[in-house]
Amino acid sequence: MTETAGLDERTRTELEAAAFRTLVKHFRAHPEVQNIDLMNLADFCRNCLSKWYRAAAEERGVDLTYEQAREIVYGMPYADWKAQHQTEATAEQKARFAERQPGD
Repeated sequence: MTETAGLDERTRTELEAAAFRTLVKHFRAHPEVQNIDLMNLADFCRNCLSKWYRAAAEERGVDLTYEQAREIVYGMPYADWKAQHQTEATAEQKARFAERQPGD
């Protein structure tokens, strides 16, 4: 099967957009999952997703700041999300993160 599974470009884009919205909804529903956990398990987090969103906007000539992209992903200003949901990373989380960093 091809990468697009025989889908036309519009349908593929609509499905990808729906999958993105579902991922963002899932992240918003599970703020207890910390970004460091996501980084340690999947090598990406909400901030990464925000950066990719901003980069996609930039590629298309859309003026979108990183903070605006983060608000789209987090569902609120990042500072608010951080104050409400972010916890201090444990020594174990930090050690695992450090182990995953190349060349450090």
